[in-house]
Amino acid sequence: MKKIGITGGIGSGKSVVGQILEAMHFPVYYSDYQSKILVDSDPEIREDLIKLLGTEVYYDGKLNRPFLTQSLFSNDELRLKINQIIHPKVRSAFTLWTQKQTSSFVFNEAAILFETGAYKTLDCTILVTAPMELKIARVMKRDHILLGDVQERISKQWSDEEKIPLADYVLVNDEVRPLLQQIEEMLNEIRSK
Repeated sequence: MKKIGITGGIGSGKSVVGQILEAMHFPVYYSDYQSKILVDSDPEIREDLIKLLGTEVYYDGKLNRPFLTQSLFSNDELRLKINQIIHPKVRSAFTLWTQKQTSSFVFNEAAILFETGAYKTLDCTILVTAPMELKIARVMKRDHILLGDVQERISKQWSDEEKIPLADYVLVNDEVRPLLQQIEEMLNEIRSK
């Protein structure tokens, strides 16, 4: 079984790539989605986040997502500490999930595979890129946020230029080049190795 990472900056379309792969009957683990479940359900994460950020990080037993998002994007040191609390649990959950799969390929979609070093545990990685203007437009539409908020989030992430040297495959999701064709070519190349 090959474990393949899918990553990319906010608005690049990494989830779209995951959905296409699922439609092709490949199992895809969505780390960002799973982390949302874990921060609500894992008592150790809850305890550690409260110690770090105070009781305001949870409201009525659920994560106060706007508060956590503000904490993540307002302070680089705090973001690192939050990631150190959440991401090891997400990686462990991915490992358990992988053990239940029977496919020859499994995919792990995650925003910060390179930043956390998690890519080193995978057989190869796919970086999904898109032009900056398109990323911004997608995030503004999806999250109903202002341009400045999107730019702030993007500024806290590694650029595509920093990620490309670490990626085994780069898919361009620019709404010009057919994404399905790029995915099929990539899969054929992975199969041939």
